[in-house]
Formats: sequence, C-alpha cells, structure tokens
Amino acid sequence: MHRLTEQDNKTRIEVDWEPIGRRATVAPGMTLLDAAQRAGVELIAVCGGVGACGKCRIRLMQGELTPPTAVEERALSPAELAAGLRLACQARPLGKVKIDIPPTSLSTPQRLQVEGQESEIAVDPVVTPVDVTVVPPTLHDLRADTVRLTDALAAQGVPRPFFGQPVLRDLSEKLRAQNWSVRLALRRRNHGAEAVGVLHPDQALLGLAVDIGTTKMAAYLLDLATGYTLAKAGVMNPQIAFGEDVVSRIAYANHHSEGRQALQARLMESLNALLAQLCREAGVAQTQVVEAVVVGNTAIHHFFAGLPVRQLGESPYIAAASEALSLCACHLGLELASGAQVYLPPNIAGYVGADHVAMLLATEAWQAQRPTIALDIGTNTEISLVVEGRLLSCSCASGPAFEGAHIHAGMRAAPGAVEYVQIVGDEVRLQTIGGKPPVGICGSGILDAVAELRAAGIITATGRLQMSHPRAVPWDGGGAFLLAPASATGNGHDLLITRRDVNEIQLAKGAIRAGIEVLLQEAGLTAQDIDTFIVAGAFGTYLDLESAIRIGMFPQLPLERFKQVGNAAGTGARQMLISAARRRLATQIGERVRYVELTVHPGFTKAYMEAMYL
Repeated sequence: MHRLTEQDNKTRIEVDWEPIGRRATVAPGMTLLDAAQRAGVELIAVCGGVGACGKCRIRLMQGELTPPTAVEERALSPAELAAGLRLACQARPLGKVKIDIPPTSLSTPQRLQVEGQESEIAVDPVVTPVDVTVVPPTLHDLRADTVRLTDALAAQGVPRPFFGQPVLRDLSEKLRAQNWSVRLALRRRNHGAEAVGVLHPDQALLGLAVDIGTTKMAAYLLDLATGYTLAKAGVMNPQIAFGEDVVSRIAYANHHSEGRQALQARLMESLNALLAQLCREAGVAQTQVVEAVVVGNTAIHHFFAGLPVRQLGESPYIAAASEALSLCACHLGLELASGAQVYLPPNIAGYVGADHVAMLLATEAWQAQRPTIALDIGTNTEISLVVEGRLLSCSCASGPAFEGAHIHAGMRAAPGAVEYVQIVGDEVRLQTIGGKPPVGICGSGILDAVAELRAAGIITATGRLQMSHPRAVPWDGGGAFLLAPASATGNGHDLLITRRDVNEIQLAKGAIRAGIEVLLQEAGLTAQDIDTFIVAGAFGTYLDLESAIRIGMFPQLPLERFKQVGNAAGTGARQMLISAARRRLATQIGERVRYVELTVHPGFTKAYMEAMYL
C-alpha cells in the first residue's frame, strides 16, 4: 500500500472528475483507478484493475498523463488513444488533470445520477408571473374581487385573464391573507391568458416534468424562470401490480368494471407522493407548481389521462387521441396549483407514444442529415430511423428481462446486483453495484453474462448450454451456469444463469434487432449505412455496447457511432416544460413520423427468427 510522505503531501496532484463534478488530490504515482476509488468515483473494473477487461476507460481533457502502456496499446485503437482515451488502471497523472468519464465506465448508480444532463435551450414557458397589488374594498367601493383584480392588471397593461373555478375557489382568501398583494400565474391561451395559480409575491413559479415508463417513473422539479432543475427522483411504476407490461394492464382494465379507474388512481397516488418528495427536497410548496408536462407510451398516456384503452388492446390498436392535450391537473387528481394544467405531447401510434417524441426532440435525432437510428429501450422499445428527411418508427415488445424480471436471479439495479461479468477460462469475474457480495443480477449483468458465455463457447448460437463446462450444473431439465457459489454470495444461495434466462434475453434482443432491420428494409438501407446509433432509456444508460453487439442485439458498427444519452424522454419533457417553441416542434415531429406496424410487415418474421440467434 502506498504510504504518504511529507514530500507527497507537498506534491499531491489534483484530479477533476467530470461529469461527476468531484475533485480530489492524490499522491504522485497513483493510477487514476486508485484515485477514483479514493474519491468515491465508482469506475467499472471487472478485472480488479489489472488491465484485462478494458472497462475503466476515461478521456483526458486537460493536463498530462504517463505514456500509454503496452496493455493500453492492445486494448485501445490508435484513433482512441489519439482522442485521449486511456485505461484508468494504467494511466497516472503527472500534474493537475481534468478527466471525462464516459457513461459506460461508471457503475449503474452513478450513471443514473449523471444521465439526462441539462440542455441549453431558450427559456420561454407558457406560464409566467405577474405581481399585482389590489385596492382593498370599502363600503364605497363594492367591486367584486375579480373585477378589482382585473382593473389593477389593466392599470399595468395586462389584459383581463380568464378565471376558472379552481382558481376562484382560492382567490378571495389569498387576496385577504396576503394583504391584497399577489403573484398571479398566467398561462397563455390562443386568445389571452388564464389564471392558473395565486401565489405569494416572493414565490417562484415551478413546473413538473414526468417520464412515466412501463416499469419506472422519473420526475423533475424545475424553476420556470431559469429552466434549472431543483430536484429529481425516480420510483417504480405502481401499475406493475396490475401487470408487468401494458398489454397485461389493458387486459386488466378491460376485464374489471373499475379497472381503468384503479390504474389511474394508483398512478396519481404515486405521482403525488413523488411530487411531495421533490418539493420537500427543494424547500418549496406544491402550490408553486403551476404547469406539468407528462410523457409516456400511448397506453401509459391513456391510463394517466383516464382515456379508454380497450381499442389499444385490439387490432388495429388505435389510440383514443393522438394530438397534444392540456388537461386540468385537479380533474386528474394531481395535486399542483389550483388551476395548473398538464400538457401531454402528441402520440405517434398505438404503441409509440409521447415519450418517443420527447426523445427525438431532446436528441435532435429528428433533423439528422445522415442515416440515424434512435431507440429507447424499455419493456416496450420504440425505434426510429431518420434518413433524408424521412422519419420511420416502430415498436417492439422487448419485455421486462432488461429490468431483471423473468430472470431466475434477476433484480433491480441495487447494491449487490451483478452489473458486469467477465469469463476467463474457468474463472468468472463479477462486479456488483456498491462492491457488495452478489445477491442477484440486473439487466446489464444478464446481458453481459450472455455475451461472455457466448464468446467463451459455453452456450451455442441457439442458446444451448454446453454441459461439459466445469461450471455447468443440472437445472430444471435445461442446465444452468454457476456465476458464483453460495459461499461467495450475499444470500447464501448459488447465483445461476439458467437456460430460460438466456432464452429471455434472446426474445428481448431479437425483437429489438428485428425492429431495426425492418426499418432499414423500409428505407432501402443496410446496417452499415447507419451513421449514428442513439441509445436512450434507463437500461440504455448502463448496458455494455460491446456485449449488445456481440449477442447481435445491435449491428456490428464501430463503437464511435453509438451515443448513450440516458433518459432523453425526461430531458425532452423538461424542454417542453420551459419552452413553448419546443412544444410546437414536438407536434411537428409527431406529424412527420410514418409508423411501421411490425406484426403485418412481410419481412418481420424472418428478421425476428434470424435475430434470435446469438
């Protein structure tokens, strides 16, 4: 172990880790991996830092490092080295350095902390504040409260706004409680404005952006004046109790008299609890939230809005509404300012919703000049191909395997979950979230494991396990692979990858790859024509691209063509929350898309069967 000397203390080197935003000083001679571990920056290092896995890639932004080692020259191409890429376990800082950490080199929790970064767009919210002081009534001035308020606004050059019943319920009390000085939140309408909230003059106007996924929900609390995110949090979608996928939930709604209402109520309960958490964290009142933007797939959109879903579950799978909607939060059961509205961007088709529109908006993929694939991986995966001004989209049921569901030892990305696997001969190297003893395996871990098993020849192209391997064990007629024995796990049980687990990944990745191939067929292109491949979504944030390519989920393209963008749907929702222009653009994107229905496409079955092979 390196011991600090007095000279070390004088010559300690500062390392700036981005985008984590963490700085730390290290002793001369330490590797960047050592420095990261001491600074609490969780870099992936499946091999333990000996340079065998090549996972701990970083990029030098400023400063100087030791020359590349022979290990790095084998692991990284000359172009990657020229671009500043290095292995943290090999490189040592020679002075103050700034290091950029690609998302793929971070552990799952830290990837999720930095994904979906703030975007630079002009702030132009549809709800703006007007501060006004009203002359109190007297026996000689008996004007109604709304009249004296609109007269005071007129004196400031503000036209009379519309007052809905929710705001009128609170207006008189707040005027008197605040000594006749209020901040009105005015929402733009086609002709004039509507009052949606009555606040204290020192209260900021806030907005809520929510991305509701089939499995998870992400919510963001923003200051509408600055566009700054004050707080963000995520929870599981409570509708999981009614079915792991939207098809199951639609069936539940159709077969229970109050099913649709129950699904909507559970969603609102969870969203209100999430909103309360965000407001506590930011130290603000929920009544300051005067506008919301909610995105999700078409079924989630309908459940949220209380729209009928029966037709979504029956061919030809038609949405009840596809245009952008603005609904009163109070009518939905969402506890915002009294007259706050919830904006729902347009849907594309029965199974491609506003969340995909938000992703295309946030990534700017919709205006790509060269062939671009943009996909958002989830229980339902939406894919778009942008080529020569055309936008083609499809949807594929990739299932919940990437969330750890339907996997024998599957679990969410939590401490103790295996997130990376490396197989060298009979040795299995695991990296778990938080460095804890393994207790299960999350989505990225199962994908990695299958890729490693295939690369080592332990499973065949059809997914069959070679029982001759020392770690192959009998299991339920199909065999299993022993990732870790009970003595090495955190729960005292063998950690296994079963034949069924491999099959679940084949089904999921096959659906995604088939969707990609069908869109390419429609455009008359091949996979090699793809210039940019954008991977969005929570799972897309932390999957290993090389593993995804090795098992055939993604085409064999150079890694530099791939971009992992995190929760881009959430970013798009935030953009539409603070910008009316982005809402108009989202509507234009929705109108431009041509939806391709995979179930009736002549090339889908063949593409799907071929994509099932590993």
